[in-house]
Amino acid sequence: MKLAVVGGGSTYTPELVAGLAHERDRLDLRELVLQDIDPERREVVGGLAGRMLDAAGYDGGLAVTDDLDRALDGASFVLIQLRVGGQAARLSDETVPLACGCVGQETTGAGGLGKALRTVPVVLEIAERVRELAADDAWIVDFTNPVGIVVRALLDHGHRTVGLCNVAIGVQRHVARMLEEEPERVRIDQVGLNHLTWVRAVRVDGDDVLPELLAERVDELAYDFPPSLLERLGAIPSY
Repeated sequence: MKLAVVGGGSTYTPELVAGLAHERDRLDLRELVLQDIDPERREVVGGLAGRMLDAAGYDGGLAVTDDLDRALDGASFVLIQLRVGGQAARLSDETVPLACGCVGQETTGAGGLGKALRTVPVVLEIAERVRELAADDAWIVDFTNPVGIVVRALLDHGHRTVGLCNVAIGVQRHVARMLEEEPERVRIDQVGLNHLTWVRAVRVDGDDVLPELLAERVDELAYDFPPSLLERLGAIPSY
């Protein structure tokens, strides 16, 4: 299996590499390519990734490049994690709406729309190159915000894709710790468009335990929200 990471200089990459190393017996990863247009990020993150893989005993190939076509060629999976415009654009997305009394966030509201307008065309261009160069059955895995809008655009253009968000799994693992259960036994029913989502059921072996959790341990689920809000909603808003 070849995995290409577009935006491989991201600070998320070391966590990805750690996961790949941990699952190396289950995943037949033979080649990992980290592609990024920023030379400093390529050097720093690529070097760290190499040391991590060496320490884990990885015997496959690792390439760090700015060449998108080289990264995509023959890939079975393409993970896209971009920030078009960099942190300067994020600062604008998260501050300009505040002057209008609106939420400043990169996935919802005016900021989310601004990021989507910058990001969707770029991701669709990359996806077309995936269609031309990657394996016939390749998957695009999107970690680029706003994930819900980006993935909708990819699906609308016929791409084989799935989106990733850490909110649901974060809630799952938090609840599992509260219940002293293995995370695999806890299933989260989440609705909404990231990151404007709600967990409306928490099932353990098929039984919804959310009403009981809200009645007895709502303070541990509320994050920065008033506990009474969760009690009224009967759901857990995205933190």
